[in-house]
Parts: sequence; C-alpha cells; structure tokens
Amino acid sequence: MTLAQVEYAEQRMQQQWHDLVMAEQAGAPLEELEQMYDLYILLAEEYNACSAAYQQQKEHRRKARTAPRANKLTGSALPRQEKKHNAKLAS
Repeated sequence: MTLAQVEYAEQRMQQQWHDLVMAEQAGAPLEELEQMYDLYILLAEEYNACSAAYQQQKEHRRKARTAPRANKLTGSALPRQEKKHNAKLAS
C-alpha cells in the first residue's frame, strides 16, 4: 500500500460525503440519500483499511531498519557488554 493509494481512498471518501451533502441540500429522495450514505460508509471502511495497511507496512519497514545487525569487527549482533556478561556466565 502506498501513500498515494491512501490519499486516493481518502479523496474518494471525502468526495462522496460532499456529494451526499449536496444531494441532501438539493432535496434528493430519501432512498437515494441512503444509497449515497451506504456508499460513503463503504468508502470510509476502504480508507480505514488502506490507512491501517499503510501504517503496518511503515512500521514493518521501520523495524527492519532498526533490527540489530552483526558488528563488522566481531561478526556478532550482540553488544560488547552483553558478550562480557555471557562470557562470565560460561566460566
């Protein structure tokens, strides 16, 4: 999911709400307003799903960037002090 997709889903939802308000002000029949509202709710759910997927992907990428990496000098992902602690436990 990209930010552009989330923004597009938000735009569609907002446009549907605008269209619904305008239709109500123009005196559209209740059945038509209900259908427009139902579509608005579906678009809101779609936006929420897109937004959640985007946030989840963003969090996953953030965690992947901050995951411990092996130290180039020692070849280990453990911090130096943790190695000392483990060495003391082994002896």
